[in-house]
Amino acid sequence: MRYGVLGPLAVWDSHGRRVEIPEVKVRALLAILLVHRESPVSADRLIEDLWDGRPPGGPLNTLHTKISQLRRSLGREQVVRHPAGYHLQVEEGDLDASVFANLVERARTAGTPRAQAVLLTEALELWRGPAYADVADRVFARAEATRLEELRLAAVEHLAEARLEFGEHDALTTELNGLVERHPLRERLRATYMRALYLAGRRSEALDSYEDLRAHLAEELGADPGPDLRALHEAILRHEPQLAPAEAARTRHRTNLPTPATTLIGREGDVTDVRRLLSTKPDVRLLTLTGPGGVGKTRLALSAAREMLDDFPDGVWMVELAGLDRRSEAGDVAERIITTLGLCDTAADSDPVDLVAWLCTALADKCVLLLLDNCEHVVEPVAAVAAALLESAPQTHIQVTSQEALNIPGETVRPVLPLALPSAESQLGRRHNASVRSSAMDLFVERAAAAVPGFTLTADNAPAVAAICRRLDGVPLALELVAPRLRVLSPEQIAARLEDRFALPTGPARGRPARQQTLRAMIDWSWELLSETERAVLRRLAVHADGCTLRAAEAVCSDTDIPEKRILGVLTRLVDRSLVVRDGERFRLLESVAVYCTERLEEAGELARFRSRFVVYHIGQAETADRELRGPGQARYLARLDAETVNMRRALDIALTTGNGENALRLVNALAWYWVLRGRLSEARRSLRAALAHGGAPAPGRAAAEAWLAGMETRDAPIDIDDGALRSRLRWFLGTALYRAGRRREGRGLVEGGLADARAAGDRWGQAIALAERADHYLDKHDTRSALRDAQASADLFRDLGDRWGLLRATRSLARLAEIDGNHASAAALLDGCLDVAKELELWVEVVETLTRLGRVALADGDTDRAKLLHEQALQIASERSYTRGEVQAATWLGHNALRTGDRNSAEIHLRRAAERGYPLGLSPGVAAALAQLDSSA
Repeated sequence: MRYGVLGPLAVWDSHGRRVEIPEVKVRALLAILLVHRESPVSADRLIEDLWDGRPPGGPLNTLHTKISQLRRSLGREQVVRHPAGYHLQVEEGDLDASVFANLVERARTAGTPRAQAVLLTEALELWRGPAYADVADRVFARAEATRLEELRLAAVEHLAEARLEFGEHDALTTELNGLVERHPLRERLRATYMRALYLAGRRSEALDSYEDLRAHLAEELGADPGPDLRALHEAILRHEPQLAPAEAARTRHRTNLPTPATTLIGREGDVTDVRRLLSTKPDVRLLTLTGPGGVGKTRLALSAAREMLDDFPDGVWMVELAGLDRRSEAGDVAERIITTLGLCDTAADSDPVDLVAWLCTALADKCVLLLLDNCEHVVEPVAAVAAALLESAPQTHIQVTSQEALNIPGETVRPVLPLALPSAESQLGRRHNASVRSSAMDLFVERAAAAVPGFTLTADNAPAVAAICRRLDGVPLALELVAPRLRVLSPEQIAARLEDRFALPTGPARGRPARQQTLRAMIDWSWELLSETERAVLRRLAVHADGCTLRAAEAVCSDTDIPEKRILGVLTRLVDRSLVVRDGERFRLLESVAVYCTERLEEAGELARFRSRFVVYHIGQAETADRELRGPGQARYLARLDAETVNMRRALDIALTTGNGENALRLVNALAWYWVLRGRLSEARRSLRAALAHGGAPAPGRAAAEAWLAGMETRDAPIDIDDGALRSRLRWFLGTALYRAGRRREGRGLVEGGLADARAAGDRWGQAIALAERADHYLDKHDTRSALRDAQASADLFRDLGDRWGLLRATRSLARLAEIDGNHASAAALLDGCLDVAKELELWVEVVETLTRLGRVALADGDTDRAKLLHEQALQIASERSYTRGEVQAATWLGHNALRTGDRNSAEIHLRRAAERGYPLGLSPGVAAALAQLDSSA
């Protein structure tokens, strides 16, 4: 049994099923036994606590009845009678409060802030409400509930301190605000809140929080803040260096490199060589690692890239290209890079038709390392992108993994060889010692030990291990595939079977280079050892371009003979055999295995069928996500679609190449709002155009896609759709685009029509977004009263719906109203909330715009220190994301701020930068005015 007291009392059996304790007094009896779980409780004590000193007639008999009822629910053996009373059998790991306390203690001694945060987060997630929630007011539970609540608060404080260390100060300002209000005298909590405010650029609020604490202490306790808090207050007043925006946040590497599941063996010299070439030789900016599948190109590239994080301040990024179709063009490769780096490719309100040129411009002054992985099937487009970057982005370095070179000027090619083989004497049965070891043997022994715990290299098995390594040519993937065979075969038996296998023709592998034949033979052998069910699931997994979740595997790979419930067991066995890789919540095939399985899928005559299932599944996922993106699941489904981006593209490619226009339109219509939220309008335009180019789809789907595309291209389009809710949303979307493009009359008409449609259809989301847009229209006409009415109504609707983006959109209008009224404090508070949402959802354009507006409000309020910090943050993020408009705005306001403080040199630097960056976008008039002010003050 497991027991929960961190919230309402709960009991679960060993299978995780809820055990009902139906009667109130029986639940109270269980709570008493849990409170006193370390020792028996006498009958008198139980009677006193159960009936609060007013026992019924015949209390002992009544108590025995309650104990019998409890035993019926839990099992007789769970409630034991001792001479001293009754005792509940509870192991430490069976009670959530004990697990919580253990995790908190482990966090206290964890080595790093991140490790502490992981443990503390896990601990706090155990809480389902107040401790002993349903009996907390009873005398017997009060002390224990108070103790646990104090532990929880201390854990929250510890977690907040840990998160500060790795730069999460912005989110903490919001999260801690309510907690500080509920516990105004907790100095540790207050200190963390003050530091978070200061690091978020809200120095005046940090100082105000200190004054608030001092007032509370004086009024309630007649005391002053403690020495630590006074020291923090002084440090904030003096802007001491240790309080500057978190060092961890400044030095944190910008990268998406995955953490390796296993150690890299035998490549130390190769890693050093690759790093030396890329990071210390200025003439090597494109390094291509070539070699056959399975030789370890990606692992080597990743290890070298990980050691160069400090060399590239703008980031080291892995761009996976395996999911691209063989017909992909240079623009597809550029788009994959843009998406991976999180660049705002549509933030300039223009359609970058030439994505390669746009990428070159975005990276022109960036010092980045790009790892373009698995390029052999798209060599020509990768070569075109790489050549353009070499010419236009002088600080960009590129590392390519491919089975063939790009063959362009400036490329350095470095073959990746198999691991070193053991010397001949190791096969002759001589005594095993270090001199006969090799990197191939080291890899095999480590993987063997992982498969068969306790396996070691000995004098007896060394000759067989050496024979295995030599027979497999030292190809790492081949060695990893054969190592699990040690669960059923000895090294000698494996070596003998390899000799037999390689003496026979290798079927489909004939005509391949020798080492590719080796790998093919190992995959063949692994395949032959699988059951028919395992083969079927393995080959069907190959339809996924970028791995899959368990749910996707169940839906796509199952059939009448292999029901969904069996898929997990099959996947587990395939992972054990090293044919499938577990990566977090996803299951992946290594590239060589994926190619092999695709061939097998085609041989089985299943390719078209399971590609179709793959498309249908992802259409369903996209349509579900489209609904959830307008509610409380927004952040979760944004992350889910982010993870499935490559698979969604593969699904669209399959729908297009098979001529299924209906599926293509369903998919692009379902993804349109996601693309808008993520700012991926280039991808959206291209995908919508491709889907619309196919005929045979129902008219409503075509009309919806036409409307989405028209809004993205700011042109007119008929919206002839019967679905009132969808029609209202598309009218709002197109109307907003036209209004912001200067066609205000048409835009207002469409938004008003969308609002009417939404009301008629009962679509609250459609009403909320149309009201938010109309509020801005009223503001442009200086009708603040109507604007306030619509903006507040929109915010209320979005809040009820749980749509965080929508609430941000409405709140932005409310903040604009507060600015117009001169209520700077209210505007700042509203914008702080917008900033938290934008960061949570990773909406980087919104983050930059909100930081810039916050800085402008601070400057209007006379707080030049905060204004400078906020505009610097906006400039940094805009630069990182290649959001040129945001860079210009932030630099312009930094110039204004410097003029306000009399720093003419800084003002000129910032304003000249803004003029230079803004000129191509036509954003220079405001900058020119500031420069004129600078000149006139000379």
